[in-house]
Amino acid sequence: MAGGPLRSSACCALTGLIAAAIALAGCGSAAPGPGPTTSATHVRADKAFTSCGTTKTAANVPVRVEVPHGSVSCNAAMSVERKYASAILAGRAPGNGGGGPVQVGGWTCQGFTTPVVLRTGNASKCIKGAAEILAILPAPA
Repeated sequence: MAGGPLRSSACCALTGLIAAAIALAGCGSAAPGPGPTTSATHVRADKAFTSCGTTKTAANVPVRVEVPHGSVSCNAAMSVERKYASAILAGRAPGNGGGGPVQVGGWTCQGFTTPVVLRTGNASKCIKGAAEILAILPAPA
């Protein structure tokens, strides 16, 4: 058989990784998740952002919630992320696999594509005007 068991195992492992990334791409956060931790403003090499704490995606995957643009309270950011996850769980996201945009209290939320999730760790983004909320996968330990 061409490729043999090693090729089959590699293919299965890759398929599992892609499936997990696809599940993340369509999910913002789960409701109800843990409340926000104390917010903090951090400075990356290129810009400041506010870190609001952690919650979980609709697929029950932990994510950090950050506000990289605009003036958004952490309570509001965490609420938007939880409502987005609830909308995903309720099947309100259009598109194949729930990847389409979802309206959440005036915010437009959408999961990132699998290549973006794998490259950046960003699971989803919610925007309202110039304000932006990101759900980010924690760095592997």
